[in-house]
Amino acid sequence: MMNYIEIFKKPSFYIHALRWVLYISALLPGMSFYTRTAILGVFFAFGLAVDRNVFSIVRDTVLIFLSIFLLYPVVYILREGFMDEGRFTLDFIFAVFKNPITRNAIITSLSLATVTTVICFILTMPLAYFTVKADFRGKALLAGLLLVPLILPPFVGAIGARQLLARFGTVNLMLMNAGIISSPIDFLGQNKFWGVALLQALHLFPIMYLNIVSALANVDPNLEDAAANMGTPPLGIIRRILLPLTAPGIFAGAIIVFIWAFTDLGTPLVFEYREVVPLLIFDRISDMADNPEGFSLVVIVMLISITAYITSRGLLTKYNTAMLSKNRAKAREWKPSLLTANLIRAMFIFIIFISILPHIAVILTSFAGKWFMTVAPSTFTTAHYSTALTHDLTVPSITNSIIYASVATVIDLVLGVLLAWMVSRSKSSSAKYLDMLAMLPLALPGIVIAFGYLASFNGTFLDPRRDAMWILIIAYSVRRLPYILRSAYAGFSQVSDTLEEASHNVGVSPAKTLSKITIPLITANLVAGGILVFCFAMLEVSDSLILALKTSSFPITKAIYILSGRVDDGIAVACALGVWSMIFLTISLLLANSILGRKMGELFR
Repeated sequence: MMNYIEIFKKPSFYIHALRWVLYISALLPGMSFYTRTAILGVFFAFGLAVDRNVFSIVRDTVLIFLSIFLLYPVVYILREGFMDEGRFTLDFIFAVFKNPITRNAIITSLSLATVTTVICFILTMPLAYFTVKADFRGKALLAGLLLVPLILPPFVGAIGARQLLARFGTVNLMLMNAGIISSPIDFLGQNKFWGVALLQALHLFPIMYLNIVSALANVDPNLEDAAANMGTPPLGIIRRILLPLTAPGIFAGAIIVFIWAFTDLGTPLVFEYREVVPLLIFDRISDMADNPEGFSLVVIVMLISITAYITSRGLLTKYNTAMLSKNRAKAREWKPSLLTANLIRAMFIFIIFISILPHIAVILTSFAGKWFMTVAPSTFTTAHYSTALTHDLTVPSITNSIIYASVATVIDLVLGVLLAWMVSRSKSSSAKYLDMLAMLPLALPGIVIAFGYLASFNGTFLDPRRDAMWILIIAYSVRRLPYILRSAYAGFSQVSDTLEEASHNVGVSPAKTLSKITIPLITANLVAGGILVFCFAMLEVSDSLILALKTSSFPITKAIYILSGRVDDGIAVACALGVWSMIFLTISLLLANSILGRKMGELFR
């Protein structure tokens, strides 16, 4: 009891209490952006006055950044979705479910995400199993080719797929020429649901594949040997040992695929599949000031995504706790017979082929001089590639994307290194919670964050209606901060803190120790994480489509979308720009993969 009395006697207690009162008040809507920033500045200054510990400074710096650009937009959306003239209400949420259009859109989006996740699992599980467990010629090459779908944003692939699946596109013409059908199938009409689901699955299955491969590689092979010695058949080993122990990898990949498919804006937008929630939100951006339905839809998307993420994390914790030890032995590979090896290779090649069909369509369209009522282009040209680099819409967009992605990468490197260092070196419980906060963008879809920025920063210098440059940079950095954080944390975890302690013992400051000793030792991790942040920021879709409202601030993805809607040669130029993006992203992923190797999959967990 006396200890508590002594705490209340200390002036620092009241300063800390005042700091957190200021912090909470700064998150509440109803004050200007500049007032809120000033209050958080006072919060930071009081922190310096009470505690100049380097961990506290890092904590407050990262906390203020995430509070302004992550928590506040979320709080703003929640207020607009649940408040009506100053009183709490669920009327807006109930109205969404009473409206048959929005209710059906929610059901359709959930169904789409579920189907996409199931397709990804069906495609991925056998591929991951044979990658880890089988030894056959060409495995490394085929496993590498499975990552090809990641080099193209799915909505760009949808532009190419639209050419393949049109009423008189390649697929229909091939079927009609073969006599299989007499009239074209309306793939882009009544069957849009399956078209969008398949295209999303073909783009996203590598993420689940990376997670499952990583999980399978960590299963102790001695467990499989023990089960086999007891007479358990191979399928029984898979069902009783491998599936339970790889559950963390399966859940980690599945939740990313589910949330991504549930909130994907680009693919349904290109397919004009408007019966999904992201497009309803996109259509309500223009009247958000007068119609609260947009906020209610965003709240529902946010709650579903966070619930799915928390459920997945709970399952991950359960399974990780149940696993006795992590594999320390190299996974044993079996040598399949020639026939079995050929069947495995055929499966890999088939899935690789169907997964790169959208890429092939994009490439063909980019070279097409004339492509009408024929299976393939009747004439070819390279003019679209030069146009893509000289067009009055594409040139500024390329420059903008390079600037936006570069600055976002620098921001993430600074914040990610500081936060990863704090999480790995500090014993404070606040470090764990700040780490969870920084990872929150994995559970918050891009469409939620973008909608929150558009609404909460209205009228400020960050208002995208004026100039989207800085808000896009911030959006990219917030969305991709988890990648650099996990990459840097992995590096810090591999570096013994005794080196830093030795430096401190001879009087070197923490900042100099970090810059001169620790960071040089984790350079590879930072380079790999920085490459991923840069290339994914370059090709960000949701934030770019929603926040880039003026032509002068268009990034590459917004330019591709605008060009794809033009009736002349816009689609071909958009595909040419998409091919340039594919080349850029391919080089980036190869560099990151060469540095991280199999650990690259952990960045998507």
